[in-house]
This record gives sequence, C-alpha cells and structure tokens, in this order.
Amino acid sequence: MTNDLVISGRFYYQGKFQELMVGIRSGNIAEIRKTITGDKVLKIDGGIMPASTDTHVHFRDPGETEKEDFSTGSMSAIYGGTTTVMDMPNNIIPITDYERFDNKLSGIRGKSYCDYGLYSLYNGSNAALLSKKSIGIKIYLGGSTNTNGVSVRDEDIKTLNGMRIPVVFHAEDQKCLAQNHFEARNLREHNLSRPSICESLAIGTAMEYNLDKSVITHISDYNSIAATPGKKIVYEATPHHILLNDELDIGPDGKVNPPLRSREIQQNLLQHYLSGDIDIISSDHAPHTAQDKEEFQYAKSGIIGVETRVPLLLGLVSKHVLDLDLFYRTAIQNPASLFGLKKGVIDIGYRADFIAYRPSNMRRVNPERLHSKYSLSPFGGFDAIFPDSVIMGGNMVLDKGEIIENRLGNFLTGTSG
Repeated sequence: MTNDLVISGRFYYQGKFQELMVGIRSGNIAEIRKTITGDKVLKIDGGIMPASTDTHVHFRDPGETEKEDFSTGSMSAIYGGTTTVMDMPNNIIPITDYERFDNKLSGIRGKSYCDYGLYSLYNGSNAALLSKKSIGIKIYLGGSTNTNGVSVRDEDIKTLNGMRIPVVFHAEDQKCLAQNHFEARNLREHNLSRPSICESLAIGTAMEYNLDKSVITHISDYNSIAATPGKKIVYEATPHHILLNDELDIGPDGKVNPPLRSREIQQNLLQHYLSGDIDIISSDHAPHTAQDKEEFQYAKSGIIGVETRVPLLLGLVSKHVLDLDLFYRTAIQNPASLFGLKKGVIDIGYRADFIAYRPSNMRRVNPERLHSKYSLSPFGGFDAIFPDSVIMGGNMVLDKGEIIENRLGNFLTGTSG
C-alpha cells in the first residue's frame, strides 16, 4: 500500500536518535524502516521526536475570550511543540453537565490549531450529569479561579470510577486556605497565604477517595507527597514550580495557585523531577489581561506556559541538566498514555505527530514574541529551544518556526485512540 507521505530524518526511536524513514497513511504511522520507497519523501533536519501533549490548559473559551481563546491558545501550543491539549472546565459558566459541555464544544469547534480534549467539573453533587465525552474530570479541593473547594460524596465515587477517565485534583485544602488567608502584597506573602500544608492535606484527602485514575496537578512542594509513598496516583508538576520561586523579581506575572514556593522548596522539587519522581510536566497555562496583572494584591492568579513548556525543557536537555529520556517520558509519552491516546510514541498505528528541533537553536525567551493574547510570561530571559517544524496527523503545520496550516485540530474524547 502506498504511503501518503514518507518522512526521512533522525527520529527518537526506541530510546535513541536513529536515521530512519517513517511512512504515514491516513495520519498514522504505517511503516518504520531504514529505507522506504514512496512517492512523496520529506527530509527533515534536526532531531525528530513525537509531539507533546499538555494535559492542563485554561484557554478561557467561552466566557473570558479577552484573555485567551481556543484559536490563540492552540496556536501558542503549536509554536511550542504541543499538538494536543486538555482544556480545564473552570470557565465563567463552569462545565458541570453535558449540556454546558456540548455548548462549549460547539462554540470552539473549528477554532483549534491542535487536537484537544475537554474536562468536566465535579461540583460535589453532579457526578451523574457529567458528559461522557469528557477527557477527564477536574475536582477543586480548594477554591481558585472561578471555583470553590468541594468534597467528593461516597455515592459518587463509583460513578466517577465508572467513567474510566482520569480524575484530576487541584490539591489545596479549603479549610486550610480559609485559616491562612490574607491579602498578599508580593510573592512571598502569597506563598504564606496558601502554604504547602494546604497542599499536603488535600493530597491526603484525594488519596482517601481511592479513585482508580487519580492525578494530583501542579505539585508545588515535593514534601507534600513524600509522606504518601506507594499510592496509586499520578503526580503532575509545572515548569513554573520547578524553575521559579518566590525570591525572584517577577511580581504579579508570577502569582499563581498553588503559589511559587521558597528557593529551597523549588530546588528540592526540581531535583526530585530530575530524579524521576514526577510523572508528568504540564503547563497549567492560565492567561490574564494586562489589567488583571497590574497590582499584586488584586492581581489574578495564573501563568502562561503552553508555548514555553517544551522549549524550556529542551533547553535543560541541551545543557545536560535534564535527561533526554526523562523529558520524553514526562512531557510526551506519559501524558498521552494517561488519557489513552495513540500518541507520544513512534510506532506502527500511532498518530503521526512530530516535532523537529536543533539543539544549537538555543535562544532566550522573549515574552513579546509569544503568541498568547497577553504575553505576560515570567520566563523572559530563560534559555529555550523552540521547534523548527511541527507535524500533526501527517501534515506539516509549522515550518521554519512559522504556522503554515490553519486550524486542523480534532476533538478527542476519553475513549479516543
């Protein structure tokens, strides 16, 4: 059978870069050989890896599209080497039932440059109303943007497990947050107003629910999970929690929930990530307008990151700080595997989503060159390697660092493969 396209280059295959040819049919990998005869052969320079999946973004669409929408958010993802995103449900009108889910989906269809799945929000009593099209379920154990903290009813655990999709926890304990709350005026005070103990308590609560596919998002302090070894749970961290701390002069652009911690705690989390103790690195991309970030005390919490997540990690790989295989597993393979997607692996039958990059192409992040609506990034000046090319479903969507295809993204459900 004839391939639609054959790509020739240095692929990250079975744990190392190898000169290969990969045949693509109907958007999927059909052949992997040293030599393939095909009508259309595309030679790509640089290292070629599977494209990334970001399991944690807030594209604000619908409801707050002055901050971001699915077009700008997904475009940013492509520029950052990510071809699949999972969008969170804490919209202004939260996605708490199948009708709201379908309304959100219908409003964003045709907008996305990358593939996407949508979470539903558990509000403490709505398990039976959650859409079966959900890629995952989000539970806030403590209040954050557009949400309140909730508990999971015993009678809902069976229903949530029956959906057979990840249940993702924002792990801050509501009572603990209330006890420690005050109007913080800087990063250090914000850290104190939402201390690590709130995270630790919430993780303990999440574990007591004993859900089949639990994920703890944006771990900010490794000590929060160190006391719970051997539990069946997935841990996600973000670039901002492993690379930034409350001693940096980044002001409201660094305000986020859970907060950036002290340098000591941040360095400890980074070392545990580098040692393989974190399962997934996601961006928690959460944009706001410039007005939302003007004065720290009243600033909204959230950091943009969907475009810089992979490039920052590749920068660490190039500087021999981060092992290449650990980057691959935590930013590419594990996120796709968790959601049952046939992505993130170069193998027969998997989606032909790739990024190509050159280790020599290191440059410093310039927030003004990012593609989010408001590029208020705290990573300005950090070393990063942005992809030269991105292929999605066998289509070149980014070439020589520029978008060349328009809105090819597909909707993915919790049963997509």
